[in-house]
Order: sequence, then structure tokens, then C-alpha cells
Amino acid sequence: MENKLIQVVSATPGLKIGDVKFNTSEITDIINQSAESGLIVFPELSVTGYTSADLFQSDLLLKESEKALQEIADATKGKELTAVVGIPFRFANCIYNCAAIISGGKRKALIPKSYIPNYSEFYEVRWFTSGKDIKNMTVKIGGEEVPFGVDILAEDEATGAVLGVEICEDLWIPDKPSTHAALAGANILANLSASDELIGKQDYRKELVKQQSGSCYSAYIYVSSGTNESSTDLVFSGHSIIARNGSILAESIFPEYPHIEKAVIDLQAIMHDRRHQNTFENENVNGYRRVSVSIKAIGKNEVGARELGEILKQYDYPIARNPFVPKDDNLRKSRCEKILRIQANGLATRVRSTGIKNLVIGISGGLDSTLALLVCHEAKKLVKDIRIIAYTMPNRGNTTKTTFDNASRLMELLADESHEIPIEEGVKLHLSELGHEETYQGEGDVTYENAQARMRTYILMDAANMKNGLVVGTGDLSELALGWCTYNGDHMSMYAVNTSVPKTLVQYICRTYAYTCENEELKEVILSVCDTPITPELTPNKEGEIAQKTEEKIGKYDLNDFFLFYTLRYGFEPARSVAYAIKAYPELASSDIFEAAKKFFKRFFTQQFKRSCLPDGPKVGSVSLSPRGDWRMPSDASVKLWLDDLEK
Repeated sequence: MENKLIQVVSATPGLKIGDVKFNTSEITDIINQSAESGLIVFPELSVTGYTSADLFQSDLLLKESEKALQEIADATKGKELTAVVGIPFRFANCIYNCAAIISGGKRKALIPKSYIPNYSEFYEVRWFTSGKDIKNMTVKIGGEEVPFGVDILAEDEATGAVLGVEICEDLWIPDKPSTHAALAGANILANLSASDELIGKQDYRKELVKQQSGSCYSAYIYVSSGTNESSTDLVFSGHSIIARNGSILAESIFPEYPHIEKAVIDLQAIMHDRRHQNTFENENVNGYRRVSVSIKAIGKNEVGARELGEILKQYDYPIARNPFVPKDDNLRKSRCEKILRIQANGLATRVRSTGIKNLVIGISGGLDSTLALLVCHEAKKLVKDIRIIAYTMPNRGNTTKTTFDNASRLMELLADESHEIPIEEGVKLHLSELGHEETYQGEGDVTYENAQARMRTYILMDAANMKNGLVVGTGDLSELALGWCTYNGDHMSMYAVNTSVPKTLVQYICRTYAYTCENEELKEVILSVCDTPITPELTPNKEGEIAQKTEEKIGKYDLNDFFLFYTLRYGFEPARSVAYAIKAYPELASSDIFEAAKKFFKRFFTQQFKRSCLPDGPKVGSVSLSPRGDWRMPSDASVKLWLDDLEK
């Protein structure tokens, strides 16, 4: 498996304005201390200081700055990293504000700033010339020809890292150079900046970086000048931000110097998003020159799942155990409320468009049917004349008192009309006519189990005909991924409101509703449902206690949802998903994670035929299995390649 994990660094060195030797020493010290990293980005004009003002016109300062590049280049010898530093550079009787790309002991490229601010506190035009029209040029530094221009990308062929660079103001304008660099192939963007600190500017700057990394599907490393710059009229804060695909990975402001901010980025996730988002089109690829640099991965370029898992642990790469569920309490509450709102609005729209106001729903006393009933209840707030007609269909000997009582109480509290229809006699008659024993024949007797699920759907469909109603489905995303549903049983409905809600999130939505509904009786029963083991109750109970526990059969839902998320959201191969799980679940043996992954992928592939004919339902998140939208997979696809990846 290719290792695409790269540690990047934003570095703010100590600084003395105009003291090139001191500044160079500070820069090389950081390079030497960060030798394990793949990329280090320093602030704008970091070799001289951004606030050198008219000193930029000094031949002495310009010559010393150019000499400093060799000393900085020497610090990269024998290291598989790339450094980007800011210097003033004189060319054709003009001075340019440049980013120097340095790697493997060599000066690889000079990229001039495109947009030169000359407003408010900025007056760079006094010293610098815009380089936005400089392309296909080279300059001679230390007797060597160095590519010079805004048409340069730095590439490491081994890792696939492609670096594009812009400078400060370039980020603040509408037509950003980094946008064009990204469209030409850059997956890491760097901004050398000198942005003074004002009230409100930190948040705005952060949003700019976050948005640019998101719209460009890239990593973005932003580092600004620190407080050692001149304080004559301004204060600089050393604001550093590292973002990836719209998420902030690391941030600091007003640090002590020297300061480095580190983050690990996974290029695999970046490149998947670019392939998936077909509106991200390559542009002017041939209009850019590429220089070869070293931006190494952490560890070897080819690794196994366990090796990658250990790297993720060593660098404490942030991986959520439950990627569908926000860890922050407030964010999770907000997410749950928004999902319920989407579900309710989807159902309300279906009611309005069909003119069918009677919602027929089966209530089992489990999590999924509870959430679906809450969706119906919320939809009724949007369409006042909705009637909720609820049925509970127990099977004596299988259904426990706990689930039956919870179902009855939920219907009493939320439904307009409630019905209890025992199914045991109908199931027995059906099995008898089929030539099957009337009782459960033990493990593997899917005929007995599925007869109940189909009997319940059969009743609901006929009840809908009788009541002029619409059957509301209750099955969730996780069940669809694993095929843990009865074909043409609970698999089928007229509108499936939970179809893109994973099991790990269903419970949180229900709990959130319980604590915000301001109804103590409803809160009590919802929490009781949440505390009940997940079960379809299709086999005989044991002395009134639940015997059939879903997770004992198909594995823990948290791991299954974990594999589902990384397979669909980021297109990870199984081994990479396992590596991520090794980091996210340190208490589990890696062998157990491998076995769980094998079980997941076997079920995921073999059960596609159930997903190919799903009823309509609202998409609520970035992962969905609708055969009409997000996931179109042949039911005959072979799982062998995916299992072989795990065997490696």
C-alpha cells in the first residue's frame, strides 16, 4: 500500500530586521530540528524581515539575501524535505518579493508575488514589482540557472506531492494564484505571509485559508510574520494555519519564537476528493513547469496496514472512532437536530406531492422505528393534517416485554391511531403451508426469521391500502450497507426516512430528541429504547430476555460504520481503512480489526442486490447508498480484490 502521509510544518523563526546572518541561522536551525518532516514553510521575506522598508533598496541587503539561499540550501542536504523561504530578489533592475523553494541542497525555484498591496497600511509598490506576468524564465544564482516565475510547481514523484506557492496578498484577491496552481495539479498549497494583526482579522484570515483549502481540495499551509517585525505602526502575530480540504488541522497565534506548527496530511484523501468531484477539472496543466523536489512520506513509501497504523499512532494523527458522530457535544446536538429536520422536510414534501396524509408505520420498540416515528411527528408540524397510524406486530415468544412496552408507549404518545396485530398465528400458517416447521429450527433458519419481517411488511402495505396511507420505512444506512434487512420485508417501504442515517448516529439523534422534547414521559421511553440492545427479535427470547443480538452476528456497528465511512467517503482500500481503525481503536487487537474488515467487505459486496432496488429516502450526509445517486455498484461485483488487499 502506498504511504501518502506527509508531515508539514509552518515555521516562524526568531528575527532581527535586516540581520540576514541571524535570520538565516534561525531558519537553518529549524530545518535541522525538523528533519523528519516533508515540507517546511517560513513567513514572507523571512530572510530579511518584512518591515525592512527602504532597506530593500540596499545592494548590501539584496546581495546578502541571495547568498543566504546557499546556506539554507546546504541545511537541506541529505534530508528528504523541502523548505520554502521568503526573500527580496533583484532582477532586471526591479525588486521582487519572492518565495524560494529549496530541496536536496539546491535552490529549485523562485516564485514572485503576483499582487502587490498599496493601500491602508501597505505600501509595497514603493519597493516591489508584481511578478504575475513572469513565466518561462530563469535567473542565475551562484552560477546556477534557477527557474523563476509564477508558472512553477514543485513535485515529489515518489509521494505524489505537488506544491504550489503564493504570497500573502495573493490569497486575498478574487483570482487567487493558488486556485490555478491547484487546477494544474498542486495538492499542497503554501502561503508565505506578513499580515498585521487587527481586531477581527484572525477569524477572517482563518476562514480564507479554510475556504481555499476546501474549494481547491488541497492542504494549505499559511504562516505569517511574528512579533519581532517592526512595531513602528503595526503589530504582527505569527499566525500559522494548516488546513486540509476545508478542515483546520493546526493553528497558533502570538507564539514564542522560534515556533513551529506541525500537522500530518493524507494525500490519499485529498486526491480521492478531486477524483470524486468531477467539477474539479484540470486546467492549464501544460502551462506550468515542474521542478523535482523531495517531500517525503513519514516512514517508507510502501507500507502494510499494521505499519501504517503504527505511524498514525506515533504521530497521533486525529482519527475519530465514530466518524459519523461529532465528538463535541454542542456540534453533535446541532448535527442531530439538522438531520431530523432534513428527514422531516423530505417526508413532508412527499406527503404534499402525493396528497397522501396518512403515514403508516411499524413500531418495534427499537431504535430505527423510534427515529422514524419521531420523523413522522416532526413532519406533522410542517403538514398539520398528517395522521400517524402506527402498528406494533409482536410475535409471542420472540418479542420481549421491554420492546413491546416501549413500542406501545411510543405509539400512545406520538401516534394519532394505534394498532396491535400479533403475527404468530399468521407466521405459523404461512410456514405450515410452505412445508416448514412452525417453530424455529435454530441457527441458520432464515426462513423462520424472514417470514416474520415479511409478514409485518405485508400487513403494513395492506393497512396502507385500507387507510389510504403511505408506508414509512424504518431501516438505516448501516443495515443497508451490511444487507442486514429482509429482502421485500423491512427492506421495502413507500418512503424510507432513515435510509442515509448510520446506526451509530441513530441513537444520538434519538437521545438528543429525548433531552430537548420537554416531555418527561416521552424522554423516559426514548432513553429506554436507546439503552436496549440492538435486535430484530426474530428468534425465541430466553426467559423473556433478548436472545438475538445483532452485533453478535454481524459485528460491532461502530467498526462497520467506520469501514463504511472510509470506503465511501475517501475511497480507501481495505488495508488503509484497517490502518486507520488500528489507530482509532487501540484497545482492539489488529487481528480482530482485520477479521471485522473481512466480514464487512464480504457482506457489503454480496448484499448490493438489496440496495439496487431501494425505495426513495432523503440524503442527510456525505455518505449514502442510494442506487439513484451516490452509490451505483453492480450486484455481481466480486469481492476478491478487496479481500486480497487485506490478505497482503
